[in-house]
Amino acid sequence: MIQRIQTIYLILASIVSGGLIFVFNLWNTVKQKIFVVDLFSTEVITLKIIPFLFIASAVLSIMAIFLFKNRKLQFVIGRIIILINLFLLGLLIYLSLTLSGEISVSEKGIGMFLPILAILFIVFSNKAIKKDEDLVKSVDRLR
Repeated sequence: MIQRIQTIYLILASIVSGGLIFVFNLWNTVKQKIFVVDLFSTEVITLKIIPFLFIASAVLSIMAIFLFKNRKLQFVIGRIIILINLFLLGLLIYLSLTLSGEISVSEKGIGMFLPILAILFIVFSNKAIKKDEDLVKSVDRLR
């Protein structure tokens, strides 16, 4: 059923990973604010990976919504999304600590912490999926 609480959590995770990257910036330079979309035009491969990871997280979250009949696969995809966001968070922290031109990059944006919010929503979603799976198993035992 698509009207479960984990659907709301998965939608919120996809909004955070796919929609808020256009609203919140990653860091500010003296001249401009750097958003996730701006990283497509860079030459550095580690910077080009970041938008793809955000988009992959959003697409997998939306895909997991429609796997409501297969709760085990939905749970596994939730774990994969968590791993993607943990890798993304580690990459963003690494880049913020080793970013060249640190003098011109004076302020980190709130977009650096979007993976944490996505991880939180996916953890809540997996908890609800696990609760549903346990409920179905308990009903099957009564038969």
